[in-house]
Amino acid sequence: STYAQKKVNSGPMVGYSTMQEVLLWVQTVDKAKVHFEYYEVKNPKIRYKTNQIETIKRKGFVAKLIADDVKPGKKYNYDLFIDDIKIQRNYKMQFQTQELWKWRTDPPNVSFAIGSCSYVNEPEFDRPGKPYGSNFEIFNSINNKNPDFMLWLGDNMYLRESDWNSRTGFINRYSHTRALPELQPLLASTHHYATWDDHDYGPNNSDGSFWLKETASEVFKLFWGNPNYNVTGNGGITGFFQWGDLDFFLLDNRYHRTSNNNFTEPRQMLGRDQIDWLINALSFSQAPFKFIVVGGQVLSTGAVYENYSTYPEERKYLLNKIREAKIEGVIFLDGDRHHTILSKMQENENVYPMYDLTCSPLTSGTNNDDESYNSYGIKETLVSVHNFGMLNITGPAKDRELTIEIFDKD
Repeated sequence: STYAQKKVNSGPMVGYSTMQEVLLWVQTVDKAKVHFEYYEVKNPKIRYKTNQIETIKRKGFVAKLIADDVKPGKKYNYDLFIDDIKIQRNYKMQFQTQELWKWRTDPPNVSFAIGSCSYVNEPEFDRPGKPYGSNFEIFNSINNKNPDFMLWLGDNMYLRESDWNSRTGFINRYSHTRALPELQPLLASTHHYATWDDHDYGPNNSDGSFWLKETASEVFKLFWGNPNYNVTGNGGITGFFQWGDLDFFLLDNRYHRTSNNNFTEPRQMLGRDQIDWLINALSFSQAPFKFIVVGGQVLSTGAVYENYSTYPEERKYLLNKIREAKIEGVIFLDGDRHHTILSKMQENENVYPMYDLTCSPLTSGTNNDDESYNSYGIKETLVSVHNFGMLNITGPAKDRELTIEIFDKD
């Protein structure tokens, strides 16, 4: 039995949740048969089983299995079986299905965590000198908040020079980062959704010319559990999900991006197709808050590093379209910058303000940039230590309220 216990490299992790199915994920060390069993917390006598699959090297020994014998609005405990042996864990392994509330009650309270820039040291492949990653106990702090789900805002791991030129390198990097011991309890009982930025896509500051972008997309999909990807049909990882009465638009700021240094053609970060899909989807949305999740800053007015202001024409096109379509309740969620700040754009009192919450870093190096160039930045919200965000949505259907809190590792 101890042999089986050692066959898990990372996870189990809980992926997306819907009313009728939930994704369960695990990675084994080598070839193994995997299945899950689960039962309602309030009714442990009736057990359900997922399919059983055998993990294979080509897919990084990753198993993705669906719990499809579920009812809305329930909590389930689950067990992981490797080669039919139950794996023991000393922390909670639980998932929840979304509530069927519409036409019945007010929407549920929702609480979710956000974070970006998670660097896990591996001395053999890191730059010499002081390690870039630290304070990994921040993942225990997030877990202790017991969020419904966690939203990873990009740079969720850092590809090194050794990694981004081969599929093997990609899989090895993802496998090493995902296996961080401090991360395991959080993976096991919180649902996870993600978008990417340059470091989990390719080299630093990489763009649409990256030669292994199809591999990057494939491995991202292997290791994350979003309910959909590439909703525009043009490649990349653009996706969408709902939680309660909230809508989340997961954008891809890398796959279609013009190189930061290429000024010989019209420049894009998202691309017209992705923006047009987004405007359409925002117009369809009835959510009180519409969270647009993207790897880099959108509202900051300073054209610095790689934020959207370095693509001024396309940024203007997107923000104008949101105004033209009279879309309210837009909140951009992004990372990348190694500090946290809230930006607010309100051209006049007749328009609903747009917000941009930059939340970074989880464990990578921090910086002391005070964003003095960002005229929308709310200076007193600047945080320059390792941190994560907790967003809580409460109140009746017609009067929802969002509270944002930022926590350090303690």
